Order: sequence, then structure tokens, then C-alpha cells
Amino acid sequence: MRVDFGAKPWTYPQPVYIIGTYDENGTPDAMNAAWGGISDDTQISFCLSANHRTVANFGKTGAFTVHIATADQAVACDYVGIVSGDKEARKMEKAGFHTVKAPHVNAPLIEELPMALECRVVSYDPESCRLVGEIVNVCADERVLTDGKIDPAKLRPIVFDPVNAAYLAVGEPVAHAFHDGAALR
Repeated sequence: MRVDFGAKPWTYPQPVYIIGTYDENGTPDAMNAAWGGISDDTQISFCLSANHRTVANFGKTGAFTVHIATADQAVACDYVGIVSGDKEARKMEKAGFHTVKAPHVNAPLIEELPMALECRVVSYDPESCRLVGEIVNVCADERVLTDGKIDPAKLRPIVFDPVNAAYLAVGEPVAHAFHDGAALR
């Protein structure tokens, strides 16, 4: 028997994204976001309320990075989600994050998070809080590659469990996409 919970923003999994921006002075900032995902071949969308420093930053620079949160950086990734850069000037330092400028957009790459998307702002609607970004480039540190491909076992991405307020590590493969289902034809 199913149990009804009513209308909730619950899906599984909810990737944990760390969005990086620069302010007008070139100071890096990052925030944690779980309400987002791919919305077109070269677009990613998020629901970000207008009161975030990140929103003000990409409004000025027109760019942001999207990092995939990892198990080994879960504490730092949670920290940048619960502390505002408006209230803590040393937020990135306290998180233990070091940044370099992304080569394709005016936004920071966080060295401790080995996979990132470099994005340009397509649109932001403060009424709906919807950000749409054009994916300009995807980059990954060689340490998470196997045979030239991103290896989830090395990346160790985490997902957000909104029901239990927990971060979960992505587990082992259970099937081959676009292949194993063919057995049911």
C-alpha cells in the first residue's frame, strides 16, 4: 500500500551542485543547490531565490560554474549551502576551497571538486527563481578519469535525500544504460 505525503519537492536522486561565481571585484563565492538539472542538450536550469549572493553575482558577470559535489568534500559542500557569503567574507577559505578562473567563462573553478560545467547565463526570472544557463564546457580533473572518461567510482558524487536531510554517496552500477532494457523487446 502506498502512503500519501502531499505535494513535496521530493525526487530521487537530487544531485548536489555547487555553483561558483565571482562578485564585481573578482572575489569567488559558492553555494549548494539541489533543485536543478539538465533542461536541454546544452542547458542546465536551477531554482535559486533572488536573495542569494550567487544570484547577484551572476547577474553582474553573466557566468557561473556548476561543480558536482563529492563524498570527500561533503562537509565543505554543506557548509557553502548553510553560510552566506554576505555574512562570512572568508566563506571559501573556511570551506577549504581554492579556486582558479575557468578558462571559458568569468567564474571560478573549485580545485577540490574535480568535475564542473562552465556556464553562461541565458536567463534568470526573479519571479519564478528559475536560472537557465548555457553549458559552454564540461571539465574534469584527470584524477577522476579512466580511459579518458569520467569515472563515477573515482568522482564519488553525492546526492541529496530531501526526506531524511542526508547526503548519500552514489553506489555501484546496476545495469548498462541503453542496452540492458533491450532484453525485454
